[in-house]
Amino acid sequence: MKTLDQLQVGESATVAKLNGEGAVKRRIMDMGLTKGTAVTVRKVAPLGDPIELTIRGYELSIRKDEAARIEVGD
Repeated sequence: MKTLDQLQVGESATVAKLNGEGAVKRRIMDMGLTKGTAVTVRKVAPLGDPIELTIRGYELSIRKDEAARIEVGD
């Protein structure tokens, strides 16, 4: 399955699964990245970290290693 960090700028997907445990998973969920949520990649920093997303009508920047824990589907 594809992860959020593998999407290109302008691509959209739906969150399918969150990998991780404890505080890391809770933090991702608190940012609004929950199963079934639509996400669009807006920008990627020149060195690839962080990634800027549009989710639930607002912009969110997350680190690449956090994005790698989020599995997405079409």
